[in-house]
Amino acid sequence: MNRVWHAGLAIVLALPFVLGQARTGAQGRGGSAAAIPRVRPFRPVTTAMLEKPDPGDWLHWRRTLDNWGYSPLNQINKTNVRELQLVWASATQTGINQAAPLVHDGVMYVPETPGIVQALDAATGDLLWEYKKTFEASPDYSWGARTRTMAIYGDKVYIGTPDAHLVALDARTGKVVWDKTVADYKLGYRYTSGPIAAGGKIVAGMTGCERYKPDMCFITGHDPETGAELWRTLTIAKPGEPGGESWDDLPVNRRSGGDVWIPGSYDPQAKLMYWSTSNPKPWARVSRKSEGTALYTNSVLALSPDTGKMAWYYQVLPADTHDFDEVFENILVDRGGRPSLFKMGKLGILWEIDRKEGTFRSGTDLGIQNVLEFDRRSGKITYNPSSIPKLNQPLDICPGMTGVRNWQASAYHPETQAFYIPIRLGCEKVSFGAVKPENTGNFHFYGNPEYNGATHLGLSPFPGSPERGQLVAMHITGKILWRHTLTAGGAPSALTTAGGLVVTADSDRYLYIDDVVDGTTLFKTRLPSAATGFPISYAVNGRQYLAVSVSARAPIAGNAMYVFALPEVGGAPARGR
Repeated sequence: MNRVWHAGLAIVLALPFVLGQARTGAQGRGGSAAAIPRVRPFRPVTTAMLEKPDPGDWLHWRRTLDNWGYSPLNQINKTNVRELQLVWASATQTGINQAAPLVHDGVMYVPETPGIVQALDAATGDLLWEYKKTFEASPDYSWGARTRTMAIYGDKVYIGTPDAHLVALDARTGKVVWDKTVADYKLGYRYTSGPIAAGGKIVAGMTGCERYKPDMCFITGHDPETGAELWRTLTIAKPGEPGGESWDDLPVNRRSGGDVWIPGSYDPQAKLMYWSTSNPKPWARVSRKSEGTALYTNSVLALSPDTGKMAWYYQVLPADTHDFDEVFENILVDRGGRPSLFKMGKLGILWEIDRKEGTFRSGTDLGIQNVLEFDRRSGKITYNPSSIPKLNQPLDICPGMTGVRNWQASAYHPETQAFYIPIRLGCEKVSFGAVKPENTGNFHFYGNPEYNGATHLGLSPFPGSPERGQLVAMHITGKILWRHTLTAGGAPSALTTAGGLVVTADSDRYLYIDDVVDGTTLFKTRLPSAATGFPISYAVNGRQYLAVSVSARAPIAGNAMYVFALPEVGGAPARGR
């Protein structure tokens, strides 16, 4: 029988008090910080600190530049995790809350929707300052307005906003240092995730590339002090350039997609960043009228942070025709003495790519998708003829268009050498049709089949699996170690810790903390809203904390950050690293 500790009652009893804790500071408005910021001592974040962060800090969206999503803290561990208690909580902005907080020297920086940043005392939740972006037009809360991640470097924090701006804030006060327009939001451009700091540059990937226009999606490098754009690398191959023929004879303004809406990773030794791109648009070949592989969509790009020059690319899913993104996180792990990059997209195939040469090493298919054949030895994919869309003909596909997995990130644990992957189970009936030849206006692409070509005809369970989701523990060799069944489906990204723990949750508001070795659930509690975003663990004054963001989605109130810790013993935190 699983040993599980329920802490839901403690959370409910504590809510009236803790939800007010973080709102004691002055509130910033109109693109500025709080009027009376609570200034704290601050150590500028150096390149060396990013490459080897203090165990108590969380300086990158996945803590370290290799995107492990792993905390080296072990004060909270298998023997005491059942004693976790809620120590503070803070209400966050209503909207789509998929936050990946950062923590440095006892301060938590929380990105919120749309274009909001709060700095909180990471031990108490007290508000230190708040920044709110001023917009020329109201952001699209239904789709575009989300601010998942941010970066910290030097004495600044950096965010991307829903109107395609990059903004640098003074990390001490929240004051705007610079605000740069990177693209025209009126053409649909926007940031849904923030930049990373790599090689002394601030690097960001643009999204909002579904409309037909003479411009394309891209990744840009910026000077951290001024915001000046240093380079721009397109994620779509132009006619007449290398890879241009992969779009057949489509003109520039019909080569859409290649969005970069999940941040990259960085290898300081190789001096290369690794960014992934999304699919071509419209999603189906029959809709976009091209059978080509559509470079550089659904690819991994290895780029220099100094110049943006592409060292290599690997197209994971050529000629995508179902909206099966491969844009998600790239996890850097050395295997067999060789540097590898691991990733998994919507199809549920774990790819291993040599990160020096950009060549295929190995792959494992979870066995959920039914649209293509995957050769594990070569990495070659072959679409099943029956899965290729024909104009306006219903098609049954597994998974559905939201995928086996989505933006919710996997985590790696170095002791088990395993990835912990939140997945969902389900299939869909869909048809793909013709699209309007000029989709250039102001419209909601993702909800309109006239522009995206997709008509959704219904969801269905995955055959033989009544559950809706799982947390899958998969060894780097592809062997499945265990599965945690989630009858209500998965919600947030995974987090692993040196205490032998992995954090997950479901859409029915339950938070779980499992044993990384065998999947035994050691702690379970129910939150007021479903856990979303990117759980993190950090330490302040020797005490380890676990932070989880929750979201009720707009326009319903209920978004918040919940922070747990072990009880203090005799006024001091429990011992541990």
